[in-house]
Order: sequence, then C-alpha cells, then structure tokens
Amino acid sequence: MSANEEAGRLLFAQACQFVAGAAREEQLPLPSLPEVAFAGRSNVGKSSLVNSLTGRRTLARVSSTPGRTRQINFFDLGGRLMLVDLPGYGYARAAKGEIKAWTGLMRSFLRGRHGLRRVCLLIDSRHGPKPADEDVMTLLDEAAVVFQVVLTKCDKPGAKKANAMAETLARECSGRHPATYPQAFASSARIGLGIAQLRAELATLADPQADKMMDPNLP
Repeated sequence: MSANEEAGRLLFAQACQFVAGAAREEQLPLPSLPEVAFAGRSNVGKSSLVNSLTGRRTLARVSSTPGRTRQINFFDLGGRLMLVDLPGYGYARAAKGEIKAWTGLMRSFLRGRHGLRRVCLLIDSRHGPKPADEDVMTLLDEAAVVFQVVLTKCDKPGAKKANAMAETLARECSGRHPATYPQAFASSARIGLGIAQLRAELATLADPQADKMMDPNLP
C-alpha cells in the first residue's frame, strides 16, 4: 500500500456522521468543510460506492427503486471532508416536474459553493455515458465545478479492461467538457476494485488541519 493509499485509508476509517438532508434550496447547509459530491444516474451504484468508501453498509441508502432518493445528503467524514450524496437522475419514468425540481436543486447547490472541491460523476461501465450524463457534465461546465469520472460495476470486465475504459472515457470527456478532471477511476463496490485508489485521491482534497493538530511538524 502506497503512502497516499494509507492516508486515504486512515481518512475514510474516521467517524462519518450524517449532517443534513436538503430537498430545497433553503435547506442547504452552509459550507463548513471541503466538499466532495457524488452524482450519477439512478441505480448507477452511487450509494453502494459511498458505503464501500466509508466501510459502512448503511451510510448511504441503497434502494432497488430508481429515483427513490430525492434529497441531497451531507456526511461529515472525521471533521475533514464533507461527503455529499446527490439524488440520482435520468430515471425514465420521472415526471417533467421532478426533472425540473432536480435541475433547480442542483443549480442551487452548485451556485457559488466555494467549498465544493470536486464532483465524482459515476458512469455505469456496462452502458457508458447516456444523454442525461452529458447534460449533467454541461451543467458542471457552466458552474465551473470540476468533475471526475468514476466507472462503476467494473467487476464484469475486470481491472485491466475497466482501467483502459476509464482512461478512454476521461480523454473523450475532456475533449467535450472543460470541467473534466483528467484522471478517471474504474471501481466495483462489490469486489473493492479501485476503492483504495479513489480514497487516496479524495484524501488530497480534505482539510489538512486535523493532520497538523496531530503532528505540529507538518508544513
């Protein structure tokens, strides 16, 4: 295990507490920590990935019903990083009013959110990006919020093929969307593929103050 992966493991081993849920703009909490948000189509495996990252089975709600989770949920990770679980999108049976409400809530969240360091945009490796994913990428471009593609459910193609798919998708997205982070990850919550690497990456975005308090010799 590399030093970065160990730092990620230690961070995600910290207590992770639910802070707030917001279904409307006025319910959004004020930013208090660096934030990393997780976005993806309904049933892309977003809640499973958040639970796998934190080593908890029930932190984020996993539902077999697409579009079930319709609020933004905030989780404080060790007082150093806020994990933000965004409601799923792209549910085929969603009414126009629901789509409009989701878009409005996302715009409210993204607007001027100075603590938002990155959005992890989850894409099902079995299907690739759909039009709804492209719409969200455009929304993030307009908000000037960096997003990082994370392929999910990569246990089927295997690590080598999945990593190659992630690299290709990152290049393709970078060509169309200026907010794309140049590195993408392949993951599988079921077998743990890519979890340590993603933890290490997200740990670089966390508040370093807690580390400095434990070790005053840190810069």
